[in-house]
This record gives sequence, structure tokens and C-alpha cells, in this order.
Amino acid sequence: MHRFEYHAPTSTAEAIGLMDRYGDSARIIAGGTDLLTALKERWERPAYVIGIGAIPGLADILYEEGVGLTIGAAATVRAVQTSAAVRANYPVLAYAASTLASIQIRNLATVAGNICRASPSADMPPALIVLGAQVKLAGPDGERVVALDDFFTGPGRTVRQPNELLAEIRIPPPRPHGGAAYFKHSPRRAMDLAVVGVATALALQDGLCHNVRIALGAVATTPRRARGAEAVLEGYEPTAARLEEAARIAATECSPISDVRGSADYRREMVRVNTARALQQALESAA
Repeated sequence: MHRFEYHAPTSTAEAIGLMDRYGDSARIIAGGTDLLTALKERWERPAYVIGIGAIPGLADILYEEGVGLTIGAAATVRAVQTSAAVRANYPVLAYAASTLASIQIRNLATVAGNICRASPSADMPPALIVLGAQVKLAGPDGERVVALDDFFTGPGRTVRQPNELLAEIRIPPPRPHGGAAYFKHSPRRAMDLAVVGVATALALQDGLCHNVRIALGAVATTPRRARGAEAVLEGYEPTAARLEEAARIAATECSPISDVRGSADYRREMVRVNTARALQQALESAA
């Protein structure tokens, strides 16, 4: 059995100090749904494990009118799914949370952990990206804020340094006349990773689309914005032809692989189909 030294800091500053001291030989644990599996299967063999679950305030989910939503590093996926503030102001985020694994996993897993795991098929990043989310990284040299668009660098890799803690996730206020949607395509309805994930968001002003965002999951090495598809709609009337063209272009902006769960061609077609569906649903919720 792999042995490690466990630390339970009681403040963010103490946690960062431990991370700075131990660097790559330490791992953070909050919910533990990924790390415990990695330890069991011996994919990870850290010398130190730093538990942040007892740090006051890190599990908070706070919404302020005109400011937006803040999700702490230890806030669970289930807490986001059931939060009255999230459901009222960011229903797409509550829905995306509901698609992640089982309720037992959601009761333990944290949104920050789902992000830091940097799995290309993770459920939370696409919805967070289209909502304009940022992450606050706290380290020994201070804090920095990174757009979630720029956070992922590859499978299991992010811009977070070993001595930095993803302290919170920030989401700006909902846009007036805005709508968003998330479609997860998987062979099973529960307990399955996304074969394709598509999130969309837009706002309507005088009948034209603004602030269009389309994020794709499980079809590249990182969650990816379909910027060419966004440009087809930005500033234009959302006609059926434009929606179809945006969906078509989105399918060309991904680089899926073929595996036992689906071929690359199948995934591209599912990107097209689900982008069209997600855009239509976002439009309906924005109207």
C-alpha cells in the first residue's frame, strides 16, 4: 500500500505554504473522487496529500446582483446543482452539474477538482466557459485571475503551478435577454463520460445575436471554443440558415479521436447535431 503524509491546513495561506514547500510531491484533496482512484490504481504516488476541506469559506457559493457568482474551491458539484442562486441565474450550470456521474459522486466531487483534473470530457468546463468563467489562482507570490478559456493546456495539464491553489471560480452576472444550453452525448444516460459535450450561450438585442459563445468538450485535447462558429452568429439575426451554418462550422473546429466509444467522424457529426440543438435551446431561453 502506498503511504503518504497527510496535512489538513485550516487556512488558505497555510495550504499554499504547504504546496510551496512540497511542490510536485504533493497533491490537493477536497472531494477526492479522482485522487482516491488514482492512489488505488497507483497512477499517482504523492509523498504528501493536502486536504483543503476544512478551510473556512472554501465551500461557499455566493451570488451578488451585478457582481456575479463565486464558487469556492471545496464547493461540491451537488451543491452547485441544487443552489437556488445557481438555478435561478445560471440554469445551464445547474444542468451541467446534474449530468456528472452519480449523485453519490456529485456529493463528494468539487467543481474546482473537475476543472483541475483537466479531462477533455469533463462536464463542467464547457458550461463554465460559455458563461465567461474565470479562476482565481492563489500562490506564495499573490493571486492571479485566469479566464477558463486559457486555463487548459492539454489532457491533465493546466496553467496552474504546483504551488498554486485554485481558490475560487468567478462567473459574471447573467446578460439581459441571455440564454444558454448544454448538451451531453453519451451512450448511457447516467454514469458515463461525454462522447461529445456542447455548451452554447448568447444574448438577443433588437433581434440580433450578441456575446455568442460555443464550447466543445471531449473532441479535442482540451475544452475548445468554436470561434469560427460563433462569428457566423455574432451581430446577426439567428435565422435557420445561420444556425445550421454555425453548427456545420463547429464540427470543423474540433479534432476528435476514434476509440471504442465512437469514431472521429461520428463525434464530428454529433458536434454538428448537438451544436444546432444547443443554439436553438439557448435562443428559446433568451427570448
